[in-house]
Amino acid sequence: MKIDEAIQVKKFSTEWQRATVNLLYTSNWVTAVLEKRAEQKQITLRQFNVLRILRGQFPKPVTNNLIKSRMLTNTPDISRLIDRLVLKGLVDRCKSNEDKRAVNLLITELGLKILEELEQEMLLSDILPNHLSEAECTQLNELLDKFRGSLEPETKTN
Repeated sequence: MKIDEAIQVKKFSTEWQRATVNLLYTSNWVTAVLEKRAEQKQITLRQFNVLRILRGQFPKPVTNNLIKSRMLTNTPDISRLIDRLVLKGLVDRCKSNEDKRAVNLLITELGLKILEELEQEMLLSDILPNHLSEAECTQLNELLDKFRGSLEPETKTN
């Protein structure tokens, strides 16, 4: 469905306006799909992102600061997010040997299992191949990288 139809707009004033609205609408649509899928395992999209970061570092433990720097969305209260994952048994906390003030985080076996169960759904592997070819995905990635490349240093908040 075209963005004009989705939000019932007769005409955008420019293609740049249309592109801006389309980016926002699509971002919210993808986020809603992913949130719904993450809920199946009683986690949020942000919690899923933390688990992916921890898995990427596994078996090396990491700090809250590393996680915060790699989050896909601005997450001001990373400690509370980690607290919830610890309570669910998906993340373990341990004291750092190098810095006694620091706390290291490590994904648990249960956290790894949940990631494995959700991975394909969260990568939209059931949606993307049905609507875009691999070449179109490559083109989309290049365009998004190009667009974001000029903005990232000033707007990145994590």
